[in-house]
Amino acid sequence: MRVFVFAALAVALSVGAAPLRARGPGDDKKEKELQQLVDDIEAAGKAREYDKVLTLAKKAAELDPKNPAIPFAAGSAHLSLRQNAEAVKAFTEVIKLEPKAAIAYDRRGDARLKLGHFKEAVADFDEYLKANPKFAPDHWRRGIALYYAGRFRDGVDQFELHRKVNPEDVENSAWHYLCNARANTPKKARADLIPVTKDARVPMKQVLELFAGTLKPKDVIAAAEHANLKGEDLTEARFYAHLYVGLYYESEGDTKQALEHVTEAAEKYKIGHYMWDVADVHMKLLKAKK
Repeated sequence: MRVFVFAALAVALSVGAAPLRARGPGDDKKEKELQQLVDDIEAAGKAREYDKVLTLAKKAAELDPKNPAIPFAAGSAHLSLRQNAEAVKAFTEVIKLEPKAAIAYDRRGDARLKLGHFKEAVADFDEYLKANPKFAPDHWRRGIALYYAGRFRDGVDQFELHRKVNPEDVENSAWHYLCNARANTPKKARADLIPVTKDARVPMKQVLELFAGTLKPKDVIAAAEHANLKGEDLTEARFYAHLYVGLYYESEGDTKQALEHVTEAAEKYKIGHYMWDVADVHMKLLKAKK
């Protein structure tokens, strides 16, 4: 999720977008000004100065309003700033200017998922995969969107597919379980649990054992608290412990405990990873049901 602007610009340009240059009267002057803006956007993106990217992209769009690479850069900045509604607008503009820019559907799908627009997110991810079917096994984000869209059997299939390219990921196993428990029963999900032996992240070993039925939620929390971690590593361990304990409780029908732990993950242990956005949207869904 940290891939940024100039990979983005290159992708947008590679699908037939207009060259990133000015047109019309005064071409030379405008082209030089635009090229400087492009260089500045690149530098700002690499420095993760996303507000600056947005300011520069606005100026670049005034010089070259038909170029989809520019709103793509803006959309990528909005995503990084977790400004998801603005990201949707920017990527929609990319698609309007260049319908073949499949990567814009994928990025818009991310923004829509984080906004809680799950059916629309799945539709965008599917549009991206139509153009890039070889990436279907890698697309765990689609599996999460399917879960929230209520397409649990399709979610099981997606996480089973992801297993082929990422067999040692407890999170994939957990989401496979969560979909399977809703499509069938927790007992069936437990019997079908994907085994993982090499995920060394704290507290993933305990998360897997929780879903396997051999540990209790308190054991997962304790593993994060007693792992001799500090700083961001400790924050991440606590985040994942509370998130997956909350998700486990939800699979067992205990929405009160689910809300308590997912809220703790989202509000107390904020991290920079995509999964924080998932926790945030899940918390909002649970609160809306109260």
